[in-house]
Amino acid sequence: MKAVSVEEAVAMIPAGASVMVGGFMGVGTPERVLDEMVRQQKAGLTVISNDAAFVGKGVGKLFDATLVAKLTATHIGLNPTAQRQMLANHINVDLVPQGTFVERIRAGGCGLGGVLTPTGVGTLVAEGKRQIEVDGKPFLLETAIRAQFALVHAFLADYLGNLTYALTARNFNPIMAMAADTVIVTAEHIVPVGVIAPDHVMTPAPLVDYLIANG
Repeated sequence: MKAVSVEEAVAMIPAGASVMVGGFMGVGTPERVLDEMVRQQKAGLTVISNDAAFVGKGVGKLFDATLVAKLTATHIGLNPTAQRQMLANHINVDLVPQGTFVERIRAGGCGLGGVLTPTGVGTLVAEGKRQIEVDGKPFLLETAIRAQFALVHAFLADYLGNLTYALTARNFNPIMAMAADTVIVTAEHIVPVGVIAPDHVMTPAPLVDYLIANG
């Protein structure tokens, strides 16, 4: 794990990269990183996030700056800017049932090829997907999701990169930290090693590549 400035961290993300962003409607999202991505104009992004957040908040900032080319999410209903861009075919949107979404990311982090789920069988979700029968019941094969970068926000990080999260800000952050080639973290507080008890570590240090320095 290496400590870097937010400018250095974002400079490592090329235009057109695939980026997982933690958060649920902007809660638990690394806002400082997104602000810097807008400043550096990282365009053509493939964004993987639970939702499109709101105008001016969370990943919504990326849509405000028209930096997104493709979005994989569970809904975009709270962001009219993202909706307009989708309807105008400015972005390609892949809507995934929420449970399926998180399981596909988990599979990517665990080295699995995908998961079997009954969700979506017999609906538009099933189009173009392989269907497998298990004990006489149909399941869809949903392939794993990985990304080049995961942008994660924690409550506490120690000097090694161990992370813990606060309340619902935990949401997608730990699972996304497992499913990307490079993990970039912001934290509310950076503390000495030992402050986070071993059994309170939610994302262990070996998963973290870069920790953005505070201040």
